[in-house]
Amino acid sequence: MRKLILSILIFQAALLPLASQVPAEEWPVFRGKSDLSGSVEYDLPLNPELLWSFSSGTKSQSSPVISDGVIFFGSDNGNIFAVGPDRKVRWTYNSGSPVTAPPLVYSGKLFFGCDNGTFIALDQLTGKQAWVFKSDNQIAGSANYWRSGKKSGIIFGSYDYCLHCLDPATGKSLWTIETENYINGTPSIYENKIIFGGCDGYIRIVDPVTGNERDTISIGVYIAASPALADQKGWFGDYDGNFYCIDILKGKIIWQCGPGSGSGSVLSVPATDGKVVLVGRDDNYLYCYEALTGKLVWKFRTNGSIKGSVVITPSQAVFGSSDGYIYLLSLKDGKKLWSFNAGAPVVSSPAIAESNFYILTADGRLLAFGKKSNIK
Repeated sequence: MRKLILSILIFQAALLPLASQVPAEEWPVFRGKSDLSGSVEYDLPLNPELLWSFSSGTKSQSSPVISDGVIFFGSDNGNIFAVGPDRKVRWTYNSGSPVTAPPLVYSGKLFFGCDNGTFIALDQLTGKQAWVFKSDNQIAGSANYWRSGKKSGIIFGSYDYCLHCLDPATGKSLWTIETENYINGTPSIYENKIIFGGCDGYIRIVDPVTGNERDTISIGVYIAASPALADQKGWFGDYDGNFYCIDILKGKIIWQCGPGSGSGSVLSVPATDGKVVLVGRDDNYLYCYEALTGKLVWKFRTNGSIKGSVVITPSQAVFGSSDGYIYLLSLKDGKKLWSFNAGAPVVSSPAIAESNFYILTADGRLLAFGKKSNIK
């Protein structure tokens, strides 16, 4: 019997790495992971090359997501594009209304919201419509997902003042939380908690299974973007340019940085590895703070506002600016390592897959960067 049990344990142990592996070409949710931390554990090439460019033929405010090597993004004319790593279009779907936020890939489906309040699920492989849910106002932020045991849900905010949770398979409402104003950003997920802000000036911490509020933190100013989460903490900015760190467990503000002279609104999502936190502002600067203290480490100036969100690697930061450039900086000191003139404003956030990254220009071009020598 002992030999049989030992054999079973050895067999199960052999399967564990396979079950826990994440495909290399994955960035299925805005910011890469459901905690919206915008960080990866590997560096990009020091001098990325433009591998290819795909023009959607229309303007876009969306950001790309990646699943099974396919890049998905929305456009201002209502189209959703599925583009392969070979630059070929796998499928397109027209929703009939602008899709300004990044889509979400989860459980074989692509989920996204539209300016007319419609929330749509498509088959990831074919683009065929699976179901439609109608909220009562514009959906400006991306969706996210939670999973607890065998239960799961798709969550998104709307200008109807509500955070909605839907069944991924059917689109039926599981629960709804009503707030006091628009919800503009993407809800974050961390250790069985939903954390999101809204234009009512509150950060809310919610149980994903029941939809019950566990805690609220009053900020008193519009919160247009989303919090990034790590190590039981959350970082986010408000419309007045203030930047915060909160304790998720205690429901309290740990530190706050004021906007300073000439500092603009925070409309982007921070990126953090738990040691430092980076965020762009409307004052044209990318800021790097110590995550635990809020002490400014460095700041980097571009010639345009930074509305897209930065992504960080162990030693780098990559982001786009409204000045039309894409930047790669040293995470340590903020020195510029590389830049690329995209020829149009960049309000998109990068999506990273191994040594490549993808980003959209405001005129609707999807740009792929990496090393040509790595292409087989």
